[in-house]
Amino acid sequence: MKPSRLLLIWLAILLAIGIVLGTLRALEFDVPSRLLSINWGLLLALLALAVLDAVRLKRLPSPRVHRQMPGSLALGRWSEVRLEVEHAFSHPLNIQIFDYVPDGLSFENLPLEVELQPGEQSQVGYRLRPLKRGHFTFEHCEINLPSPMGLWSGKRLINVTDNTRVYPDFARLYGGELLAVDNWLSQLGVRQRQRRGLGLEFHQLREFREGDSLRQIDWKATARQRTPIAREYQDERDQQIIFMLDCGRRMRSQDGELAHFDHALNACLLLSYIALRQGDAVGLSTFASDRPHYLAPVKGTGQLNVLLNTVYDLDSTQRPADYQAAATQLLARQKRRALVVLVTNLRDEDDEELLTAVKRLSKLHRVLVASLREDLLDSLRHAPVQTLPEALAYCGTVDYLNDRAQLHERLSAHGVPVVDARPSELGAGLVTRYLGGKKAGEL
Repeated sequence: MKPSRLLLIWLAILLAIGIVLGTLRALEFDVPSRLLSINWGLLLALLALAVLDAVRLKRLPSPRVHRQMPGSLALGRWSEVRLEVEHAFSHPLNIQIFDYVPDGLSFENLPLEVELQPGEQSQVGYRLRPLKRGHFTFEHCEINLPSPMGLWSGKRLINVTDNTRVYPDFARLYGGELLAVDNWLSQLGVRQRQRRGLGLEFHQLREFREGDSLRQIDWKATARQRTPIAREYQDERDQQIIFMLDCGRRMRSQDGELAHFDHALNACLLLSYIALRQGDAVGLSTFASDRPHYLAPVKGTGQLNVLLNTVYDLDSTQRPADYQAAATQLLARQKRRALVVLVTNLRDEDDEELLTAVKRLSKLHRVLVASLREDLLDSLRHAPVQTLPEALAYCGTVDYLNDRAQLHERLSAHGVPVVDARPSELGAGLVTRYLGGKKAGEL
């Protein structure tokens, strides 16, 4: 409880009058003693009222607060939280309210001022923006409650418990459902290749059309129907995709507001959404994490929710990436041939260890390596060089990029494609490679 501005103003006025009157008497001016008595009487009366008002404030019941907020939030996206406040007093009440926001969430428009009317419920709101993923608990709201006479302001801590989860930002996935698939993919920067062959899954027989290849003609059906009949193919819809997600220290690099690990999660979810719509099964295996996760490949749109509930509180660690151990674990769990997408940040020191692990995986699975490239590398490579430190930074960057390129070439020479992309472009690069492989019959 603290004094209000009104109480401080009255105290200052009465004390100032007392000081002036005392000074005048000290200077031997003729000051009626009655004025001093009145001033002291007013001061004592004010103090008595202040004590009475403080006692009444202590006895006042706290307003009721109810918080309305989404059960899930998207990382980096602004959302609105509503607070419903009401009281049982017979007169209007002006209060200040502050919501205790957990660490990891930024906010705007707090504290809030609201005028409460008797018998009515008032609503106020503020904006919330998650800065990291995970599970967050809201526990308290603080209210500054004025006393009946307005001489005091008391803080009330009200228990209002709510929980929310912060998921990776995949809102654009749901936005894609509102668009035609081709237009949506082109907006994401996805480029599709034409199908190279016909060695895909048989779909149906239909009448021969202009533009069909003679290789598509089904001669037995043509003889029965006495009209040209062609085979129609579709992309294979019973494939399996396993994401091997690196959760180690090399994924902790930060470009902008999101770490490389968050960009990698967004890219995996984007490709998962596309693959599940194509009829494929999607799974996940993490390594270099405190709590390794494994999800067996499953088809159906419900698998995306399972993935989200698995990775929403997943974070990177300080552990080094052990590709050999990760390959051993995956080979022990995944017996059926699948497309294994290894999402990591390749370094020049990964040469032999990574090649050995990828070779082991390639004996059973089709492997695609997705490597994140720091934005800073591209900036340094294209920056003008005018001083010795800038020249040293440029040469170091070029050497590092050349070593990465050599590693990528060695992987490609062993039949392992590599997607080398900046964090913000990884999702589109993975989808482009996936759709291109399906069209070409490579997956």
